[in-house]
Amino acid sequence: MKGNEAIAHAAIRCGVDGYFGYPITPQSEVIETLSELKPWETTGMVVLQAESEVASINMVYGAAGAGKRALTSSSSPGVALMQEGISYMAGAELPGVFVNVQRGGPGLGTIQPSQADYFQSTRGGGNGDYYVITLAPASVQEMADFVDLAFELAFKYRNPAMILADGVIGQMMEKVELPPFKARRTEEEIQKECPWAAMGRKKTREPNIITSLELQPEEMEKRNIHLQKKYEEIRNKEVRYETLQCDDAEYLIVSFGSAARISEKAIEIAREEGIKVGLFRPITVWPFPSTQLAELARGKKGILVVEINAGQMVEDVKLAVNGAEPVEYFGRLGGIVPEPDEIVNALKTKF
Repeated sequence: MKGNEAIAHAAIRCGVDGYFGYPITPQSEVIETLSELKPWETTGMVVLQAESEVASINMVYGAAGAGKRALTSSSSPGVALMQEGISYMAGAELPGVFVNVQRGGPGLGTIQPSQADYFQSTRGGGNGDYYVITLAPASVQEMADFVDLAFELAFKYRNPAMILADGVIGQMMEKVELPPFKARRTEEEIQKECPWAAMGRKKTREPNIITSLELQPEEMEKRNIHLQKKYEEIRNKEVRYETLQCDDAEYLIVSFGSAARISEKAIEIAREEGIKVGLFRPITVWPFPSTQLAELARGKKGILVVEINAGQMVEDVKLAVNGAEPVEYFGRLGGIVPEPDEIVNALKTKF
């Protein structure tokens, strides 16, 4: 199945309470598949096409505020419209999940694949000092697997989580093993897991208030300090990455998502030509695996960062290695996906 279809199937199987979304290429198959599967007749999951992306993210905000597992998906311009709501969720510490199947920009751009939303995704995206836990799948299997993982991390840290895919992963078809069915939580289970949730007045406690607003600056500073401590905990505990053929590597390619899949073939070609190169693939692009990359990069002749954008993750790579090793960038723009041979040629040319 397609990566977008895998998201939809996994959402039903992972006990998601509600999906609120709006069609946009190249991710429209998410809501189309959910509409075809009709989970409201089986699991009771709500599927609703909102009137806009702004409405979608605010519906997720409302559902998450009640402790529900709420999901939305969109593509780059649509996710840009959601940024206010995502910032509100981060400020109110609400655990929602959203999927970005990236397309080229800026503006409406093109419906072709891109990875140009990296900065937006890893720097919060909206107003204020906050971060979103961001998982970057490189296969249809990971599209399915990351739905449950994103919700697990979102609820563990009461923080929005993103699955940052792109048009390649969303549209490509691969074999996938879907997760086992997980029953939706009962109201009693939600109350136990989410004592902070706004679920109506309870005789056993005071009413819960969900908000990101604090008019007193001293209190707002306390809230921000609390958030920064949480982000530091996430950095320390939730970094994920993958390496390939790095044991004897003299050079490293660093890439994420579909660019990493293409880089695997480039590494195969390079090694056939006697160039010892390995792959470092961040799976969490926030938190970025800076310490792990710095250790692996030590002593390498060169690091090539491959992205389908104008060069964004390359800045995080440079910060990680801190000038100890040479770092160069290669990428394509406007929705053009690089070929493995182009990556090999860039490796030869730049080092």
